[in-house]
Amino acid sequence: MAKLEITLVRSLIGRPGTQRTTVKTLGLRKINHKVVQPDNAAIRGMINKVSHLVSVKEIEA
Repeated sequence: MAKLEITLVRSLIGRPGTQRTTVKTLGLRKINHKVVQPDNAAIRGMINKVSHLVSVKEIEA
């Protein structure tokens, strides 16, 4: 099963509360913080919502 490596690349300053909550739910805390999440529809939907703030790389696990 594939996994996604998600990196926060833009600041949350001045962003709406829903975007801040989505980034926090993904497990990201600071700029350049990376997390590995499973590749499923829920995670893809969250990434789509904050795609302008994060970078995503698919990894094999």
